[in-house]
Order: sequence, then C-alpha cells, then structure tokens
Amino acid sequence: MPKPYPETIHILGVPIDLGAGRRGVDMGPSALRIAGVRERLQRLGYEVVDLGDLPVRILESAEEGESHARFLTEIAEVNRRLAERVRGILEDGALPLVLGGDHSISIGSLAGASAWANADDEEIGLLWFDAHADMNTPETSPSGNIHGMPLAVALGHGPSELVEIEGSRPKIRPEKTVLIGARAVDPGERRLIRESAMRAFTMREIDEDGIVPVLEEALAIVTEGTIGFWVSWDMDFVDPNYAPGVGTPVRGGVDYREGHLALEIVSDTDGMIGMDCVETNPILDERNRTGRLGMELILSAFGKTIL
Repeated sequence: MPKPYPETIHILGVPIDLGAGRRGVDMGPSALRIAGVRERLQRLGYEVVDLGDLPVRILESAEEGESHARFLTEIAEVNRRLAERVRGILEDGALPLVLGGDHSISIGSLAGASAWANADDEEIGLLWFDAHADMNTPETSPSGNIHGMPLAVALGHGPSELVEIEGSRPKIRPEKTVLIGARAVDPGERRLIRESAMRAFTMREIDEDGIVPVLEEALAIVTEGTIGFWVSWDMDFVDPNYAPGVGTPVRGGVDYREGHLALEIVSDTDGMIGMDCVETNPILDERNRTGRLGMELILSAFGKTIL
C-alpha cells in the first residue's frame, strides 16, 4: 500500500531554462514563491521548509553542444544534483515539492525518487499531466530541446548521460506510468507510446469520459504494488486561456475547475510521495496569472478543499 503524506514539505526550486525553446521559464520558481506557495501550504497545517534554489548556470555561460540534445552536459549535471537532493528529502521523511523551471527537471526528480524506493526493493508510480507526451529522444526530437524528452528518459530511452543518473535501470516501469492530457504528440513519440505498456489518456478521452473516471483509472494503475507515486504537473496541461504563461501552449486543455478537480482527487488518494510543478514562464504571463494558478493547483494536490 502507498504511504500517506508526510507532514513536512521541502520546497526546492530549479531555475533552469536550458531544456526549453523559449527564455524565461527559469523564473518560474520565483513566480510560484511570489504567489505565496510556502505560506499557503503552511496554512493547510504542513511544516514547510524552503531549501532555496539549486544552482544552475545561465544559458549565456553554458555550452549548447549537439543540436539534437541541446545543453545535454549542463542539464545532466543539474539533474544529477537534483536527484541527490530529492532522494535526501525522501530519506529524511519529508515530501519534495520541486518548482521549475522547464520540464527537464523531472529527469532528476524521478531518478532521486526511484533510487529512494529501490533502496527498499520498492517501486514508484508516475502521474504525468501534460499537453505534450515528452517522449522524444535525440533521434526523434524536431527541436533538440530536452524538455521534450524527460518521460522517455524516465522509461529508459535517451542519452546515457540522463538515463543513467542514479543507476542504469529505468526509473519507472511503463506499466506504472500514466500520461494525462496529451494533445500535441510528435510521430516518434506516438510510436514509442504505442510500443510501450504505459497508459496514455488524450484530451479526447477526458472530453468524452470526464476527468473523474480518468483519474480513478490512473490512480489505480500508479498505486497498485507501489510504495507511492510522483506527480509531474506541466502548466500547459491547463488550457492557455487559464494558464497563458507557458512556453509551448496548446489549445484545448482542461479548464480551471477540471485542473483543480484532478488534483483534489489525487489528494484524496494516500500515496503521493512528491510533486514537481514546471513550465511557468513569467515573461510570457499576464500579471502572474499562471504563477498564481500553479500555486492554487499545488494547494489542491496537498489537500485544500472548498469547505
């Protein structure tokens, strides 16, 4: 059975934009903090420790490297350090809340969480909320941007510099992986998804069936036989009418209430061991609308209710 939530949350920011195609997402952790994420979590009764930001080299001082996997060396180094921090937080009995930053940070978050579970011969599940599949590899990526590759890396596909962080085994089994909200999928990603055992819910399934049965099936998958599950929340899962401050917006996402309901259902299920909230880009935002929404969605994941 999954473990219940711990009472302590450790916040860690990762101000990185090296994996993205547009600048500014490195300011995402600040946007979420300015929106009051720490203070609001404390009001819910948690002990919250803000560990500050993981040091990240700015793009201007980094080597881009190969065009098919841009800034690979720098991104691998950041994620190695992030994996160590996430594993340490879990070993201390706290719940990591990782603030991005682009979605490449999930590589390190999942490597650390997986290593923590594997130490006790356990495994974790994964809920991946995203408009995109993030299942590209350097061979299939149209852009070479690594923020489009982290789910593939977690499943064992991609550059060894990323796949082998915290060990060479895949961080998540596809049978314990659920992608929710996909509506922009590249051809190479589509092939990899169809060849794998992961469960992928597109927006069509959410439109036809509703968010509740989708989450019920997803949670059954990620909780059965695991020590718990990680939630990776990309703000572009939400429709850009509600979350305009993202680098790769895709129309047709969930609305404000559906986003909250999804995470309220997650909160009702004991077993979330950690969460990342990524891709908030203040440069592209409107008066921190997306930062505030991200903060509010995090609160729903941690148990905030209407009454």
